[in-house]
Amino acid sequence: MRSANLLNDFAFKYVFGEDCKEANDALKSLLTVFLERKVNHVVVKNSEMVKDYTKMKSPRLDLLVEFDDQTTVDLEMQLRQTKDNLLNRFNYYLARLHGSQDMEGKSYSQLKETIVMVFFNLIIADDDDICSLYTMRKYSGIPLVKDEKEDRMKLMTIEMPKVDLNKPLEDMNEQEKMIYYFLNCHKGLDDSKIKVMIESDGVIQMLEKRVETISDDRWKKIIEDFQKLHENEERIELQLELEEAQRQMKEARKDKEEARKEKEEAHKEKEEAHKEKEEARKAILEADKKVEQMVRKMYEDGFTLEQISAYCSLNVDEIELLIKS
Repeated sequence: MRSANLLNDFAFKYVFGEDCKEANDALKSLLTVFLERKVNHVVVKNSEMVKDYTKMKSPRLDLLVEFDDQTTVDLEMQLRQTKDNLLNRFNYYLARLHGSQDMEGKSYSQLKETIVMVFFNLIIADDDDICSLYTMRKYSGIPLVKDEKEDRMKLMTIEMPKVDLNKPLEDMNEQEKMIYYFLNCHKGLDDSKIKVMIESDGVIQMLEKRVETISDDRWKKIIEDFQKLHENEERIELQLELEEAQRQMKEARKDKEEARKEKEEAHKEKEEAHKEKEEARKAILEADKKVEQMVRKMYEDGFTLEQISAYCSLNVDEIELLIKS
């Protein structure tokens, strides 16, 4: 086993992004294979990140590539699932990249094509497609523009775990071979398929020469240091996720406590209303009792039923019931 591993985004950036002919040729081969179009000339716009990786605030690396027709491609290596929505994130990268073009004094017909190409070491779509191209379309599937050449924004996903690693080499297409190499290049000649590809495939030979340049002890130390930076970033991200989860839990407890208080207040108000109702009922009964006592007293004192009725606002029948009860 050797230290070089193209799933390490620093190694990936170095192999394809260093400012030299060999890296540029490897990059053109990669783009030709996955974009399925001939790539004659490309320039890496951010190759300086390879040279000065120690000063980076974040170890995440991408490759920003410009073709001779000014098509811009952002290559990313995404190794793991994160809490945020990955496709939304890369869609944002695409929009940001597309919107970074200087259009002052120009027609929008002069907008150049922008592509975000992401190599995923995880499965993101429930289908068998290894390479998927996303463009703007209606719900019915009809593209936004009639001519595909006019579609300036594209998101390409390469889901590497969908490659059948047990498939015979002769049955693999160029994309599958390159992905197989990405996933297993750290094995070197110990892997029989890698060995055959190195001996017979010109593109893989080219990649192997680049990988060999980062396979000695010096590069092993650099890659290990970079991996520590990467792991530290992941720890920070996990810590932030934990803090966010704790914040949400605290908010949930606060909401629960407020709901409990509201429930208690509602129960208290209900009890008070019941108490007021009971007091009103008692007051009515007390008033009825006093009226009954007064009617009986007046009757005993010799008042006629008509006189009592006029005084108490009761009819004669009601007075007779009270006297007889």
